Amino acid sequence: MPVITCIEDLKRIYRRRVPKMFYDYTESGSWTEQTFRENSSDFSDIYLRQRVAVDMDGRSTASTMIGQDVAMPVALAPVGLTGMQHADGEIKAARAAEAFGVPFTLSTMSICSIEDIAENTSKPFWMQVYTLKDDDFMQRLFDRAREAKCSAAMITVDLQVLGQRHRDLKNGLSAPPKLTPASLANMMTKVQWGLGMLGTKRRFFGNIVGHAKGVADPSSLSTWTAEAFDPSLDWDRIREFRKMWDGPLIIKGIMDARDAREALNVGADAIIVSNHGGRQLDGALSAIRALPAIMDAIGDRIEVHLDSGIRSGQDVLKALAMGAKGTYVGRAYVYGLGAMGQAGVTRALEVIHKELDVSMALCGRRDVRDLDRDILMIPEGFEGRWQA
Repeated sequence: MPVITCIEDLKRIYRRRVPKMFYDYTESGSWTEQTFRENSSDFSDIYLRQRVAVDMDGRSTASTMIGQDVAMPVALAPVGLTGMQHADGEIKAARAAEAFGVPFTLSTMSICSIEDIAENTSKPFWMQVYTLKDDDFMQRLFDRAREAKCSAAMITVDLQVLGQRHRDLKNGLSAPPKLTPASLANMMTKVQWGLGMLGTKRRFFGNIVGHAKGVADPSSLSTWTAEAFDPSLDWDRIREFRKMWDGPLIIKGIMDARDAREALNVGADAIIVSNHGGRQLDGALSAIRALPAIMDAIGDRIEVHLDSGIRSGQDVLKALAMGAKGTYVGRAYVYGLGAMGQAGVTRALEVIHKELDVSMALCGRRDVRDLDRDILMIPEGFEGRWQA
């Protein structure tokens, strides 16, 4: 195994081993990609305050997320098409998360199904759902998650309409993917990836094909995906979804304090400050810049998590010190998965954990649950000074 010291090492291997179509799907944002870039770069504007001569023995990164024990407050975010990054990718990522002691979130648009994950893991996982028009499909999706003993549901609320991602259009990336001569030629150069895909039966959207009305095979999937998402979504509709699921509920995609209050009012147990990794509204604030105003508005009344832009344990540390109770990694673990399968996801988690643990110690703290803004130096105007 190559020496992996940071997430960027995994990304370099990932780029070599996975077809360009799926690399670009991960490593891109919408339109000009401003928000995609700033999600990560804005973390570098926040500095850590070093302390010395502090007892650093007995450190702990253990915490809880929505009442569940976690080895560190980091969950694997829902990522569509993970099973195309590596054969049986969702299963391998879920196994790595389970062994490490962090939550795994399965995307509705996964290649492996809810049932596949349940059959190949021994601990509960989380299920992400979109806000779709079809009530029957939505109810059955929640029921399937309940049957699989999922311990939480996550509703993504920022995908009523799809932000344009130039690279996906140029690569023919859709549901299902449209293969072009260029993409086929590129796939033929990824021998290890190709052998893995030939060796699995899971190559299509396992939660959709055979479950959604009128989608009996992959050929009918594109019509369904074009019509399934609900542009008329409002908070009353989200209340209807809340009635379909009686377990812990997380709402993902909150970037404004007003929406955070609405999420609180519909009975969510946690919200995720997230701009969909910069893949929806380009020109939106980065998630880390949006976090403080949301914490000020509702942080003591609901659990607030952060997603979008995290590439290191230092990023996790900064988000937690700013008040988040949990964080999510998506691209970081996908790099590991595409690079080395389950072992790569494990390595990504190990890298982030070590960076979090050591950086926390050098800030003079021993328990991740006791972090606060005192370890940070946040520039004046970090949240922005905007005209009314």
